[in-house]
Amino acid sequence: MPGTDGSAVIRSTLRQQIADALRDEILAGRLEPGQEFTVKEIAEQYGVSATPVREALVNLTAQGLLDADQHRGFRVHEHTLDDYRGMLEARGLVADGIFRELMANGDARPDAGDALISVRRRGEEAARAACAGDLNVLIGYDLRFWRELSALFGNPYLSDFLHRLRVKSWVCAVTHLRRESDRSGGDLRGRLWSRHTELVDALARRDPCGAHDIVREYNAHSLGLIERLAAE
Repeated sequence: MPGTDGSAVIRSTLRQQIADALRDEILAGRLEPGQEFTVKEIAEQYGVSATPVREALVNLTAQGLLDADQHRGFRVHEHTLDDYRGMLEARGLVADGIFRELMANGDARPDAGDALISVRRRGEEAARAACAGDLNVLIGYDLRFWRELSALFGNPYLSDFLHRLRVKSWVCAVTHLRRESDRSGGDLRGRLWSRHTELVDALARRDPCGAHDIVREYNAHSLGLIERLAAE
């Protein structure tokens, strides 16, 4: 394409790959809250130049996952319980807006039924992982579930905002969940929310009040669990 800088495209793709990899490292607990590192260390770890690494780290800082220190590099952001409460409140409000829009405009989308079936499959996988206590699998499917569900709203900005918010809330919660997993020998079975398919079913029958109640229960369950773990 005329005017396209191929090297810029490659660098942009590499930057996103590094950002995604570091985000996954944080979600997996391999990069812990407060842990510090430099651009040079990350560049050496991934065998790339400093430029895309710096851009990736700046991107993650803008998302609230990292903190930048002019003299010491970057460190993983340390969230508080108040942060988590605020995230749950915000994502609940956004979800309610999405549900109302789906109820109002669902009939205008000829593929709405098929799309919900696809989202339901993601929900089934997330629910199975939650019941099995498999945190790594759950996080991946839960993020995909909400990403696809919010995409039905048709507003990519809102979908992207909710995705980033859910990533941050998982990052905030995962420290406590992994600590509990280590303490209990990895057994989180029966303690993680698993009603994803019920939410899809409520939307499929055009029941926004039912969907609201399910998400409210989800947030209350999540907050109660993290508050208990933080107090132990």
